[in-house]
Amino acid sequence: MLDVKRMVLLRDLAEHGRVTAVADLHGVTPSAVSQQLRALEAEAGAALVEREGRGLRLTAAGAALAAECAHVLAALERAEGAVRALDAEPGGELAVGCAPSALRTVAAPLLADLAVRYPRLRPRIVQAEPEEAVPELLGRRLDVVVAYRYELLGAPPAAGTTAVPLFDDPLCLALPQELRAVVEREGLAALREHAWVSAPEPSSCRDMLVHACRNAGFTPRIAHDVADLRSGLWLVATGRAVSILPRLLCDAPPPGTAVLPLPGRGRVVEAVVRTGTEGRPAVAAALDALRAATAR
Repeated sequence: MLDVKRMVLLRDLAEHGRVTAVADLHGVTPSAVSQQLRALEAEAGAALVEREGRGLRLTAAGAALAAECAHVLAALERAEGAVRALDAEPGGELAVGCAPSALRTVAAPLLADLAVRYPRLRPRIVQAEPEEAVPELLGRRLDVVVAYRYELLGAPPAAGTTAVPLFDDPLCLALPQELRAVVEREGLAALREHAWVSAPEPSSCRDMLVHACRNAGFTPRIAHDVADLRSGLWLVATGRAVSILPRLLCDAPPPGTAVLPLPGRGRVVEAVVRTGTEGRPAVAAALDALRAATAR
């Protein structure tokens, strides 16, 4: 019988590509990960990884087993959910990761709604960008994640997760008022020589900005790294910078800042859960409340 926890390590190696990354994700040493992978090979009776330079890569057998891990974990999650569904009312702690840009518009209404509809639930909101929150979800340290994905980047939901779309959040161009006329006349390319504000690397927000500018024919000069993009609007208000950011963050631009909608779809704000947990009472309650809150 294959050990499920060891299969998870193999799946994470397939996802992240480095033993050190898997070790960091699980809070263990790289040697411990390697030891568990060797034990999994003994259980499977096949070589699952092989040395490639200073790292490891999955063999064909390893890749096949890693792909099956998602189905195994989803079945186990559904089995656990079937037991919990026998409870009369959802209860216990519910850990919800939430992107900072959705705290006010999504997490706060969710918290209020759950308190009224499911008083036995103890929701705990954890602020985290999707890049941080989804690994925590897969590691079972979070139950639900309010995340987003940019249509420009085309990235699918992470393996082992199910995404429930909540609403579309269009993109906006934030710029000094004095540049508004030229941009309305010439488009995004009029800002090719200007300094840009974006999130620090690595960040899908930054990737989106670079991608949008390259679609307009230039690579932006990102002069300012700002984790809180809403606060970054104050740099735009000085007249010395421009930015692209979701509409959720543009509701109260400072004086001197113009906000122009960009054509096309921006990002999808979604609820992400581990595949197989959708029917678990606490998770189902959160998804139901999130749909209701975002519909309003």
